[in-house]
Amino acid sequence: MLTREPGGTSAGERIRALILDPSLPPIDVRTETLLLLAARAQHVTEVIRPALEAGRDVVCDRFDGSTLAYQGCGRGLEPAALAGLSTWATGGLEPDLVLLLQVPLVEARSRRAARSQPDRIEGEGAEFFERVATGFAELAARHPLRWRVLDGTGTVEAVAARVWLAAGRP
Repeated sequence: MLTREPGGTSAGERIRALILDPSLPPIDVRTETLLLLAARAQHVTEVIRPALEAGRDVVCDRFDGSTLAYQGCGRGLEPAALAGLSTWATGGLEPDLVLLLQVPLVEARSRRAARSQPDRIEGEGAEFFERVATGFAELAARHPLRWRVLDGTGTVEAVAARVWLAAGRP
């Protein structure tokens, strides 16, 4: 099963639209975080946990590591507090494997520019994304048994092949 965060449920998609709306006036980073965690709690309850209990594999675009990198390193919130809140929101559910696709910031900006108007988070400056990238790299270094760092550059097919290999799939 393939799903995403924020989103993956009706409530989560509404929260996603709110959080990413570029016309939204500035909101406090704690408000942003609590909205993301609310979407995650609903997502785990409604989609992820039932799929796992049914014996299905779940691939989720973003999870708790994203909160630690974006709201922790990017926005400056306390990582330990975020980890505790995320654990609470998921009921202790953690991914078995995290694949971190690394792309140079210049290429990431180029990819974003090729799409429609940037959302509220995509509109942040280079310094924000440098802090986020550092946060992801630190998470991967702290948890090498669970995290795999992959080159996210190249064709979709080349990146997909690296993902499948890292996931232990043919």
